[in-house]
Amino acid sequence: MSSLVHNFLTELGRVPDHQVFGRVVGVQGLLVEVGGVQSAVSVGDRILVMGRAGKMIPTEVVGFREGKTLLMPFGSVDGISLGARAEVVAGAPSVQPHASWLGRVVNAMAEPVDGLGPLLQGPVPYTIRNTPPSAHSRQRVGGKLDLGIRCMNIFTTCCIGQRMGIFAASGVGKSSVMSMMAKFSSADIIVCGLIGERGREAREFIEDDLGEEGLKRSVVVVATSDEPPLMRRQAAYLTMAIAEYYRDQGMNVLCLMDSVTRFAMAQREISLSAGEPPASKGYTPTVFAELPKLLERAGPGARGQGNITGLFTVLVEGDDHNEPISDAVRGILDGHIVLERSIGERGRYPAMNVLRSVSRTMPGCNSPEQNDLVRAARKVISTYEDMAELIRLGAYRAGSNEEVDAAIELYPRIEEVLRQRKTEPTDLNTSYTMLAQAIGMEPPPPQYG
Repeated sequence: MSSLVHNFLTELGRVPDHQVFGRVVGVQGLLVEVGGVQSAVSVGDRILVMGRAGKMIPTEVVGFREGKTLLMPFGSVDGISLGARAEVVAGAPSVQPHASWLGRVVNAMAEPVDGLGPLLQGPVPYTIRNTPPSAHSRQRVGGKLDLGIRCMNIFTTCCIGQRMGIFAASGVGKSSVMSMMAKFSSADIIVCGLIGERGREAREFIEDDLGEEGLKRSVVVVATSDEPPLMRRQAAYLTMAIAEYYRDQGMNVLCLMDSVTRFAMAQREISLSAGEPPASKGYTPTVFAELPKLLERAGPGARGQGNITGLFTVLVEGDDHNEPISDAVRGILDGHIVLERSIGERGRYPAMNVLRSVSRTMPGCNSPEQNDLVRAARKVISTYEDMAELIRLGAYRAGSNEEVDAAIELYPRIEEVLRQRKTEPTDLNTSYTMLAQAIGMEPPPPQYG
């Protein structure tokens, strides 16, 4: 059976036996006001508005005001006129993922954008705005997940089902780090959401960074920065829904999202357009309510399911790591990786600040020997950076302090271990061995999980 016939039969079974519709009574900015349907819809429902030449424009209910339903379109409001028909779409917005979606690139509406033909629809619908599993029904986080990046494998070890944030200002290498994890990690499936990306970067990431081999085990969801805020927000929800599908198949899924900040910005635009007052730096209360609902969907599945390991990038505005979104996300996730411009400027990539980065599954997931090694390396880095200014100025005299003398000798070796090319994967055991050799310690015994 062809994919077109399969999809047609699937959609035919979802056709409602009656239709509810209203009429457009006003358009203000990005908002469309509709009368006659307020008793049949709730916030988050979909309505199709008839535009110019009979084109149906999908919209979402974002609120109610003075007996009218407030809609925001997934596209432009151009072509919508007073009195236009507005048809209510039955049921909660959902997507029907299928195993054959691996290797495909889709937009926020789960429509293929890679030119490879239509997508097969699975038999089970997944609600776009799904709720996270109950905390009591979830498994504990699993063993270690090899991310293929030395600095993260060693100093911010990630476990299966953990959720981590990558915090950095623009141009510090968040997307590059994400592409390395997509190619080198030991996860079964990669689900990657590019939220609010530049159009140029989206294709470069798929073709150059992810590559043919990486794409074979990936599903990529793309919503570029020029798309309406609903599309950008929807892309984040869709990314999580697809990840949940593969989790339910018993897979260990690595969910990458770049970036949570642009999801928050999209929600801010939607909320402000609906008349919600701002609370902190222009962000509305709904933004801070939606962040945990999105991020908590990643994590361990229930017994018998797989897991979703989440790596979410956060665009730090103005290099301020305490700005509202960074602060909120850091409190929700199970660890944070800080990338700093000053480290990248001296030529060391990934530009991870080891001392400011934390994984909340450490040291529990490590062996005693690995913890000793990490502790010794952190002490060397801390000692050197405390004295860095005096060392650069030539004010420190060799022999004044044994610990500082050792740090001056070992710090360049550790930096060399942390420096890694985008085409150079390193597994967990090799990462520990390289660090041990750099600081003159015995390599820890191999250990996974």
